[in-house]
Amino acid sequence: MPKVTVDGHEIEVPEGATVLQACELAGKEIPRFCYHERLSIAGNCRMCLVEVKPGPPKPQASCALPATDGQEIRTDSEMVKTAREGVMEFLLINHPLDCPICDQGGECDLQDQAMAYGRGGSRYDLNKRAVTDKYMGPLIKTQMTRCIHCTRCVRFSEEVAGVDEIGALYRGENMQITTYLERAATHELSANVIDLCPVGALTSRPYAFEARPWELKKTLSIDVSDAVGANIRLDSRGREILRALPRVNDEVNEEWLSDKGRYQVDGLVRRRLDKVWIRRGGKLQAADWNEAFQAIADAEPRGSIAAIAGDLVDCETMFAAKTLLASLGSDLLEGRQTGMSYDVSNLSAVNFNSGFAKIENADAILIVGSHIRSEAALVHVRLRKAVKRGARVFVVGPEWDTTFPTTFLGTDAGVLHDLPDAVGEAFGKAERPAIILGAAGLAAGALEPALGLARQWKLVREGWNGFNVLHMAASRMGGLMLGYGRKGGIRDLVTAAPNVLLSLGADEVDYSAFPNSLKVYIGHHGDRGAHAADIILPAASYAEKDGTYVNTEGRVQYAEKAVFAPGDAREDWTILRAMADVLGVSVGFDSLSELQAAMIAAVPALGVEGLADFGALPASSGNGRASGELKYPIEDFYMTNAIARASVVMQRCSAELLHGAGMAEAAE
Repeated sequence: MPKVTVDGHEIEVPEGATVLQACELAGKEIPRFCYHERLSIAGNCRMCLVEVKPGPPKPQASCALPATDGQEIRTDSEMVKTAREGVMEFLLINHPLDCPICDQGGECDLQDQAMAYGRGGSRYDLNKRAVTDKYMGPLIKTQMTRCIHCTRCVRFSEEVAGVDEIGALYRGENMQITTYLERAATHELSANVIDLCPVGALTSRPYAFEARPWELKKTLSIDVSDAVGANIRLDSRGREILRALPRVNDEVNEEWLSDKGRYQVDGLVRRRLDKVWIRRGGKLQAADWNEAFQAIADAEPRGSIAAIAGDLVDCETMFAAKTLLASLGSDLLEGRQTGMSYDVSNLSAVNFNSGFAKIENADAILIVGSHIRSEAALVHVRLRKAVKRGARVFVVGPEWDTTFPTTFLGTDAGVLHDLPDAVGEAFGKAERPAIILGAAGLAAGALEPALGLARQWKLVREGWNGFNVLHMAASRMGGLMLGYGRKGGIRDLVTAAPNVLLSLGADEVDYSAFPNSLKVYIGHHGDRGAHAADIILPAASYAEKDGTYVNTEGRVQYAEKAVFAPGDAREDWTILRAMADVLGVSVGFDSLSELQAAMIAAVPALGVEGLADFGALPASSGNGRASGELKYPIEDFYMTNAIARASVVMQRCSAELLHGAGMAEAAE
């Protein structure tokens, strides 16, 4: 390992490290605008100048300079100080004095570094350059006169998202960053460029002029828009969530977030259920809690009650419902709302066993029935890294734009039983082969054949498990750990015809299959489930309660309460606890801490933050056969759950980006 001296202190640095990285290892802060740890090196801004010996007696850009043995690096010399002041002065020549009206104010790298490394004045009094604003869609607000040409947004779009939608026109002072033909950025990770922009050129359009960062309460939470479980921070003021931002977690989402997870939060204040409703004479009428609970008791639920868990609920809610049903003599629990009935007797067979971080190292990948860009956009980012490292990717299912070289094998699930020789050859040579089975594959009966291929290709090896199932619901793995998965799926509940059907925010169920059941909807939005309900009990959303979530790789994570639920809405577990009193049964808990203790006692893995251990991958029985045309379940990326469907921003994204409605251009 090379040894370098930074400001008189000798340190060892890893092979291939840059001078900037060496300085940071030594504890020195190096200012930068264009450099980013997860993007390629551009060397545009020249802000990271340092003095290096041996070498020419001039400042050098540390981000693009390799660290070599024997270097003497100075970050605090007069030459470096003067050079940084000069660079900052040049950057500010054309930058407008917009700070009082700029949404980046208080979080602006340019502000911070101008204070720390700038001269405090300018010698230029010429007219400032102006650039016409570009239209980048309903999510990204532009003020391109502020742009300092760091090209972070360009590199993110090309390298991480894999979509060449943002680029540069012209040269020198006339250079402009714009989208292709000045159209909206349409990919599902587009808003990450807002976080990357070090100035106020790209800001959040829905959040424009809403608040300053010091006004907001910051709460750690988990994104529930898919099963990835991205780590997020909810920023709230009063009782309203104003924005969601990604948190850094290299094992899960790195520092990215899908557009849906970021912008569906405005749906938390729209179409909310904030009072109790009972259907009388075919019409929903306002009622109180006692009336609702008494109506449930009159339906005689003892021994004849079922519960269906929705896609957004937390483990505490599901455990409380399970405990209530057990005390009433029922075990009719299900979480797969659309009717899937794959085998869940061994959870390692329905888990993303490779983990998101390790899937980047796979060298042969077979995707079965999964449109990963819409089902798990952040997993798609990982697959792009694997392909850059040489992985070959094969897909069974309808074609979609993968943004990397892919071989499509057909749309019939039966292809799994007669794969081309090229697939067998690639997996035979692979050191880290992987299968990713999606919801369409599970629905077509591909689980057993995929397990057979796992054994044939030896997907489980020393330090590697390449068998992966990609779920789409934030509650799915937690629900399966708690027993929300019957052998016959939701058909078992239909056959049982329970007197009372508890719907825990389940909006994708065909409720017409339960004509004689009293349908009790415990949820937070007036969505599909509420429309079919006989009794509506208003509950809290994921932002309004503490909760435990398990993502598709079996990672247990905790979300904190950010705001209070509106009106008469209550946290789900308190509703179920009060219901138990009216029904005359005991559930064994009176507080959230007691509930969590009971849940952890029943399922110890839920008490340990991190990856749960589901044991060894089971062998295939050899009896299952996949068949039928595969059809991806997500038709509209922006409209997959009750919160997103209530969101004005998501509605606009769906209309404009997917359906071409009102596609505005910059001149309009």
